[in-house]
Amino acid sequence: MADRKSFLLRIDPALWAEVERWAAGELRSVNGQIEYLLREAVRRRKGGDPAPTPPRADEGEQDVGA
Repeated sequence: MADRKSFLLRIDPALWAEVERWAAGELRSVNGQIEYLLREAVRRRKGGDPAPTPPRADEGEQDVGA
């Protein structure tokens, strides 16, 4: 498994709830959903379509909210 960067994210509780619902609807963890959204934003900004990354094993697990 590739090394992953960890960092603290401060987020509005209402936004967290929306992302949590969105993630559940797509069978992803909140972390997986945020990573997906960031990857899509970078792809759009670059104007390209990078090769898709394989799904992570933990994308279907639910994160424990904090």
